[in-house]
Amino acid sequence: MNRPLVGALATAVLSATALIGATGTAGAATTADAAATANPTAARAAATAQLQAVRDVRVKPKAVNFAGTVALSNCSGSIVRMPTSTDNDPALVMSNGHCLESGMPDPGEVVVDQPSSRSFTVLNASAGNLGTVRATKVVYGTMTDTDVSFYELSSTYAQIKQRYGIKALDIATSHPAKGAGITVVSGYWKKTFSCNIDGFVPQLKEGGYLMKDSVRYTSACKTYGGTSGSPVIDNATGKVTAINNTGNEDGARCTMNNPCEIDENGKVTVRKGINYAQQIYTIPKCFGTGNKLDLGRAGCVLPKP
Repeated sequence: MNRPLVGALATAVLSATALIGATGTAGAATTADAAATANPTAARAAATAQLQAVRDVRVKPKAVNFAGTVALSNCSGSIVRMPTSTDNDPALVMSNGHCLESGMPDPGEVVVDQPSSRSFTVLNASAGNLGTVRATKVVYGTMTDTDVSFYELSSTYAQIKQRYGIKALDIATSHPAKGAGITVVSGYWKKTFSCNIDGFVPQLKEGGYLMKDSVRYTSACKTYGGTSGSPVIDNATGKVTAINNTGNEDGARCTMNNPCEIDENGKVTVRKGINYAQQIYTIPKCFGTGNKLDLGRAGCVLPKP
């Protein structure tokens, strides 16, 4: 699992060894979602067909930069908006569940509506520091099925745009496609990693944590400590298609910092040096009007407390 960095000590340790984060998964689908949730293989096939259609008409990829990303004290993150978000809604910051200031949640633990005054450094397109935004609460956080956290900010999207000239990143609402070009954008390190989606992992096991339908990168995305929580941007759409969170550092089998892949038949595969992300395309179904979390909404598959 890719661990978050903790202060100067972690920075020093990183010079000798790669770190990162934890665990994660996202879930199922869009309106053809009900079926996609039950049949992720069909969802992947549909997404791949859509990607090919995009390639066939030669859609020019959107330029990927740091606008919309943030740096945490130990991880990376991004200011994101749901399809139903409005400019006057309190803005949301997305990062990993293992990046919570309270520490890594236990397997099966879900954190909801916990007060927080955490601050985040807002970056401009070229990774320059613009200033800070501050949380009012942890809206949601878990490392069960997925490795994700959402913070509600004291600022609205409109206020952030007015103050810093920054727009939030849109979360994709369809399953990513194998072969898609992606960029992992780390606000902590002010560095990007470009590669492609190599495939999808039915179950990714890391210590006591289990993630589902995880995204596997091609080897070019050599993420490391501090990149945890980075948005994974689809180069063709400019939307956030996943959240970076872990990788196999040493070639060990299913241990912390060394996740293993488990296929539909239970076969275990270890890929040393390969990194992973968790899908987020079903998460918008868990948010309603005013960016309010509602785990009981139709199509919401996030784990409940």
